[in-house]
Amino acid sequence: MQRRAPRAPLASPELDTAPAEAPRATLVAAAARDGVGAPPERPAGALGALTVPRYRRYWLGSLASVAAIQLAALGEGWLIVDELGGSPRVLGTLGAATAVPTILVNLFGGVLADRVNRRVVMAGTSLCSAALLLTLTILDVTNTVQIWHVIAVAALMGVIFGIDNPARNAFFPDLIERRFIQSAVALNAIMWQATRIVAPMIGGVLVSLAGTAVVFALGTVGFALMLPVLLTLRVAETRPERSRDVLADLAGGVRFIAAHRLFALLILLSYSHMFFGLQYFQLMPLVAKTFDRGPGGFGTLLTMIGVGAVTGTAITLRLQRFRHQGRLLLSALFATELLICAFALAPRYELALGLLLVASICNAIFLIVSMTTLQLRVPDAMRGRVMGIHGITFSMAMLGGLLGGEIAELSNVRVALFSGAALMAVVVAAVALTQRELRELRNDAAAVAA
Repeated sequence: MQRRAPRAPLASPELDTAPAEAPRATLVAAAARDGVGAPPERPAGALGALTVPRYRRYWLGSLASVAAIQLAALGEGWLIVDELGGSPRVLGTLGAATAVPTILVNLFGGVLADRVNRRVVMAGTSLCSAALLLTLTILDVTNTVQIWHVIAVAALMGVIFGIDNPARNAFFPDLIERRFIQSAVALNAIMWQATRIVAPMIGGVLVSLAGTAVVFALGTVGFALMLPVLLTLRVAETRPERSRDVLADLAGGVRFIAAHRLFALLILLSYSHMFFGLQYFQLMPLVAKTFDRGPGGFGTLLTMIGVGAVTGTAITLRLQRFRHQGRLLLSALFATELLICAFALAPRYELALGLLLVASICNAIFLIVSMTTLQLRVPDAMRGRVMGIHGITFSMAMLGGLLGGEIAELSNVRVALFSGAALMAVVVAAVALTQRELRELRNDAAAVAA
């Protein structure tokens, strides 16, 4: 009797039909057709996605808007802490003001990304973001800016990000073939982290010389520059049949994730890591103050995060064919938490920079491997909703800053960072010991190509 292949972890019954003896080409074709439950094609080279003209234009055009986000975050944080005299609690509130609306809207943003033209959605969000930063620029220049203005702009930006993020994460796979997915995920990470290197470095110097209004003005220009790219980019996007019930669509995305244990584990682990482990994103101005550093020192801390993330991304690209992806991402995550604990206790600024660098390397490895795992396995009809739910990940660090700000208010920022990372290290260890499906996650692409 012919044996059937064991069911892939994320395969649905109607998709898991390839017999064990099927040739390699058949398995690859099934993966390209279904997008879930079958091994993907041989991965492209590290920069392979940039050979696709449409993706190359999109990637280059996105640099400006992503740099604008980095500049806005730097300017808002420093404006609150240094110029407006905000407390750690206010700084945490600033992060929550962006995170809460992003999280709430992100869920429906994913439904929207599965229903309408994603390119048009991103063009609209770019225009609205530019208008908000222009408003903040005018308030800052005229010396009428107040803490509530900054928090209000941050909250409105959170709404925009909640619409924009799912559309972006669902859009770029439309630009490329499936075999370029891991390359594109890594290149998107490089885009974010490269701007995190350059933007804070330049922004810190500009704030020292001319104040925060300059970085808000540059951010306005950055968002505006993305518009021509999006308006001229033509993509034949895949569209599922539209449902009449938005809530039913959203519930369908949640049910899909709940039905696939690996998806649920990765998303929940990412949420908790960002909330407890990466509170330093939001509290970094306080860290700079702890070491008696000004805006230049603050910018250097942010730049070090970017350098580490780019380095981690490069390492991940070299590990595309490494089979034991589950062990890789869990090890990287556990190391990140331990390094953040050490960073929180570092007695000297230079040592803190080094620890932050290595922690950012490990964090990038975890984020890229987990994101690639999701992108390779989610079907296109569900991509907007699944990636919308996953996209909440990147707001959890700002929301965690609210908790960290409260702890820092009661004690200090070192205690806040250490306690969150230590708790998360225990969680990661428990997951590694008890969740075999995640621990034994393998790179099917490497297995097929071998």
